[in-house]
Amino acid sequence: MSGEQVTSRKFVVRTFGCQMNEHDSERIAALLTADGMERTTEISDADVVVLNTCCIRQNADDRLYGTLGHLKSLQAEHPGMQIAVGGCLAQKDRSLLLRRAPYVNAVFGTHNVGRVAHLLSEARATGQPAFEILDAPSTEDETEWPTAMAVRSDLAHAAWVTIQMGCDNSCAFCIVPAVRGPEVSRPFGDLVREVEELAARGTVEVTLLGQNVNSYGRDLTLRLRHEATRTDAAPHFLVHETGPAWVSEGARRPRPLFADLLRAVGSVEGIRRVRFISPHPKDLRPETIAAMAETESVCEQLHLPLQSGSNRVLAAMRRGYTAERYLERLAAARAEIADLAVSTDIIVGFPGESEADFQATLEVVAEAGYDSAFTFVFSPRPGTKAAEMEGDFVPAEVVAERFERLKVVAERSALARHRARIGKVEEALVEGSSKKDERLLTGRTRQGKLVHFVPAHSSFDTGDGVAAGDTVAAGDFVKVRIDSAAPHHLLGTLLSVESPGRRRKAPVPVSTPVGRPVRIPVHIPVRVS
Repeated sequence: MSGEQVTSRKFVVRTFGCQMNEHDSERIAALLTADGMERTTEISDADVVVLNTCCIRQNADDRLYGTLGHLKSLQAEHPGMQIAVGGCLAQKDRSLLLRRAPYVNAVFGTHNVGRVAHLLSEARATGQPAFEILDAPSTEDETEWPTAMAVRSDLAHAAWVTIQMGCDNSCAFCIVPAVRGPEVSRPFGDLVREVEELAARGTVEVTLLGQNVNSYGRDLTLRLRHEATRTDAAPHFLVHETGPAWVSEGARRPRPLFADLLRAVGSVEGIRRVRFISPHPKDLRPETIAAMAETESVCEQLHLPLQSGSNRVLAAMRRGYTAERYLERLAAARAEIADLAVSTDIIVGFPGESEADFQATLEVVAEAGYDSAFTFVFSPRPGTKAAEMEGDFVPAEVVAERFERLKVVAERSALARHRARIGKVEEALVEGSSKKDERLLTGRTRQGKLVHFVPAHSSFDTGDGVAAGDTVAAGDFVKVRIDSAAPHHLLGTLLSVESPGRRRKAPVPVSTPVGRPVRIPVHIPVRVS
């Protein structure tokens, strides 16, 4: 026996894109860990680098190929280092990726994330790149469903739960259907069981993920309506697939099941917060609004992408609603759900957008009064209908000027909404120290608002067993008084803390100087989706 110590290979996963990609990255990390590798945070320490990609915008392509250029040099300095590229851009570019970056060792798409460890092993054994892109997900292979109990690595108390894959919409600007495929919903029973297992592990907040969450289950009920009418159809199978509410209906007509799912997940013991992203305005149904209003653990937060306030542009985008219909559904949600926070997505410079179209967008944004808005410059993606409208592209300087005008209107509404919360006491779920100032703690309110806070100096009774030196930890629920506001965050003072495991409250002393709210410059980056 040589006596040499065998060290495990190290890997790092870098994510480009949305929460769906973040969830996929946690699955990748779990699979590589199960394969005997050790996770690291530094690329320079890694034997395996996995890039999980996005292709929604051109800058995502540029970032990927720029990163690959850097990795090529690093790979030359570290023989044996493997590079794997997966996700939406790999699904879109396919073999082009290997032609542009032949030093990549493994390529996988959106439908076979579960094969990443196998592909890396194959490439290592053969010395040749391992390339595998599937055109559609396998609904029979459970390893390809994005379950994997992926608690967020950055927040152990929170988890993402993917409820569907793909999208059946045909928005002119969006490439998601081409790279994620048609909409496929996970069985109702599997989702409830997964959330129950997460709660048993200490998760207190779940976010339901999908390209169009409020159409969840429509494909299930459409497929099963014939089986549901058969006398020999197993009731337990139908309940597992679609939930008990649909099975108990006499007609059993095809319909979305998202409202049923919200109620079921919201009733799981231990889950105190339920969020979801992203819904489509045309599919925001009254039963979903009712489920949000009536299920205590479902947060008062709604992301409702507008994209444009011009009916002409909305029609060209193939969005399936008008500005008037959008505002009606928004008003219905606010009427039913108390203290609802609403965010949105808006595209500036869609092909053919006139000044009158843009003015209509400004008017709708002002009327809607959003808590936050994610604004994007139109980016043509090959393979989409909008990319073919090259003759109608809006000049870049016009788009830039409109973007700044939109930002002013959106941030004015956001600041007004935030200032209205000054003086209120909010429940926040602690995420950890502020990235800008370690003296401050950071949490999220039920509305999803970022709040930075410091505790007030005061004595407190420790008769309940809470030590005077206890500190606040990620995953604690706290009460925070809001002292000041900015367009993208709140600042406040910590009043009390409740750890989920002990449910006991006490003010938390720290050495941070207080007496007035601490004001720090905090920049929250615009979300890219």
